[in-house]
Amino acid sequence: MQQIMITTTILLCLAQPALAYIGPGTGAGVIATVMGILVAISLALFAVLWYPIKRLLRRNSKHKKSQ
Repeated sequence: MQQIMITTTILLCLAQPALAYIGPGTGAGVIATVMGILVAISLALFAVLWYPIKRLLRRNSKHKKSQ
C-alpha cells in the first residue's frame, strides 16, 4: 500500500500541463447533458408515479359523486 502511495505521489509531482484548449461549446454541452439527464430522471419518476395517483383521484371523485 505504501509503495502505491509513493508511486502516485511521484507521478502527480511529475505531471505536466496539458496545454489544450477546450472551447465554450464544450462547457455548454456538458451543462445541457447534465440537465437532460436530470429532466429524464424526473420525468421517468413522474410517469411511474402519475398513474396510481390519477387512479386514486378518480376513485375518490367517483366515490364523492355517488354520495
